[in-house]
Amino acid sequence: MANPRRVAFDVLYKIETEESYSSIAVNKALKENNLNKLDSSFASAIIYGVLERKITLDYIIRQYSSVRLKKIETKTLVLLRIGVFQLIFMDKIPDSAAVNETVKTAKNLGLFKSSGFINGILRSITRAEEKYNIENIKNKNKYLSVKYSVPEDIISMWINSYGEETTLDMLSSLTGRPPLYARVNTLKGDTDQVMGELSRQNIIAEKTLVDGVISLRNTGSLESLNAFKEGRIYIQDLSSNIALTALSPQQDNTVFDVCSAPGGKSFTSAILMKNKGRIFSFDLYEHKIELIRKTSLRLGIDIIKTKTADSIKIPEEKSWNKADIVICDVPCSGLGIIRRKPEIRYKNNLLDNSLKEIQYNILCSSALLVKSKGKLMYSTCTLNPEENNKIVEKFLSEHSDFRGIDIILPENIKRTVKENPYECTLFPQSNDTDGFYFAILRKE
Repeated sequence: MANPRRVAFDVLYKIETEESYSSIAVNKALKENNLNKLDSSFASAIIYGVLERKITLDYIIRQYSSVRLKKIETKTLVLLRIGVFQLIFMDKIPDSAAVNETVKTAKNLGLFKSSGFINGILRSITRAEEKYNIENIKNKNKYLSVKYSVPEDIISMWINSYGEETTLDMLSSLTGRPPLYARVNTLKGDTDQVMGELSRQNIIAEKTLVDGVISLRNTGSLESLNAFKEGRIYIQDLSSNIALTALSPQQDNTVFDVCSAPGGKSFTSAILMKNKGRIFSFDLYEHKIELIRKTSLRLGIDIIKTKTADSIKIPEEKSWNKADIVICDVPCSGLGIIRRKPEIRYKNNLLDNSLKEIQYNILCSSALLVKSKGKLMYSTCTLNPEENNKIVEKFLSEHSDFRGIDIILPENIKRTVKENPYECTLFPQSNDTDGFYFAILRKE
């Protein structure tokens, strides 16, 4: 059986060098290496812990290393992060095990010269009375960056956009794995029935603030669950469910989902519509369209029609007519999902605004598909007003035939910042959701 520390190294190195997504890389590695439940949990804890604290770990390593970080070979740096994370943030791991196993992994990788360097730094940390101190960092944003492992430019943008209190609350919520939410497919059973089935499999399922949405713990492999395989549940964050509940698609509506993959908003719309009406799901790539088709079949949904199309220019067909609802969930910088994919925060040029033109063009193109009195929802999974509020503000200023609709949120869902009544930004610290923005507009 594979060593969980080696599995953690392989995944972290792949993410570092190939910019792989953590969720995909972790699931693939755990399946391929056939780790038992305990070792899988240990490897996952190291992987996500290192990703969540990379800036902090690099700051600590720099305090003990005579070699600048840019000069440290990538494999060696990844191993140092793994070792330092265990020493400082995993209290149940003995220091000797953290040091010895990291050095052993280095030797197994053929890094014999580096093994002495790694050993020296890790043992220096174990001997230090105070393993690290960031209180001497004078610059506020630098201090917050090191403490919470979020780049300074993102912190600065958040403080300027949402205020210091909201930003601090958000930063403190970014460590640890977020809840896993599932939508119950009420076409195949009710919520209580599904929860009872999951409970009999020792899965902890709890109701949430949104009807039909449950949180899951202790699931193991989702693909192995009968409720998943047979289409009684599918995974979708609470934030998207809040937005779709507010949008409220009805039976016999025609709905266009212009950037639909992986299809969650189309599936939830179909369930809210009781599988009566028409949904057209578009995406640029055929393999993503095929995924929507397969999931629709698993869920027993037959009102979804799929088509490969560029969302900036959806080709109109006479048989479609205009839509009662158009869902416009655009590509974005992804700052709202860094709890799930912590590596996103380290990508270059996250705030370069190159997406704004694409987002705006998709929104304008989507508006052409809305019938008179129909609704248009613009949404992103990011937390940046430049991609959210300002896009909608610009659209409304240039499209006099659209007006905002006051959003009615599900009971007990909290607003965090003051916004127009037709838009809502969801924050992880407020409702335990992904960060998410949506606005609902009506064509006059």
